[in-house]
Amino acid sequence: MKRLIFLALSLLSLSTPMSHAADTPLTYDRINLGAAAQGKAANDLLVAVLFQRSEGPQAEPLAADVNKAIAAAVEQARKVAEVSVQTLNYQTQPTYQNQKVNGWSVQQSIRLESRSPEKLGRLIGELQKTLKVESVSYEISPESLHATQDRLISEALKAFQLRAERITQDLGRKRYRLVNLDVNTVGSAPPPAFRMAPRAMVAETASP
Repeated sequence: MKRLIFLALSLLSLSTPMSHAADTPLTYDRINLGAAAQGKAANDLLVAVLFQRSEGPQAEPLAADVNKAIAAAVEQARKVAEVSVQTLNYQTQPTYQNQKVNGWSVQQSIRLESRSPEKLGRLIGELQKTLKVESVSYEISPESLHATQDRLISEALKAFQLRAERITQDLGRKRYRLVNLDVNTVGSAPPPAFRMAPRAMVAETASP
């Protein structure tokens, strides 16, 4: 499981209760208000990276061998339902001995994704006859991540609304209105954090 944390940072602006002349613009008190929601999303996507690497004195035959193995693996993976395959970076690098180039190394990888661990596991076992496994891990699918974000956004907004209404009532103001709202996501390493940027709200004693 990966923990998802949603942070909402808000700015509540309340009008001052003093009266104003017709040609005097209204001024507002500003109060910092925070609201947060957090939850979890299941790691529902199994991801595997496999590669083929060949080394030898000439790069061209090595590239042909690697391309052949990768092409066969991609074709085999595409025949398996509920498994998606993507080719990754292709690398050709010289190898050295006594600080001199003595050959070449050619490598290419593929990325496999599936919500069916059983099917992907069997496929990995078959592909290991010709490829090597670089990594196997669970991740959150984009669909699951977006669904969790939407749910947490709704929860954070509801909590913010309740607090804003309470502050408005406790200070004896009539109402508030939303002036500005920015929602941003931050953080790349788990647990990812989702942050709602500052917003302005206005509570008024009377209609301007």
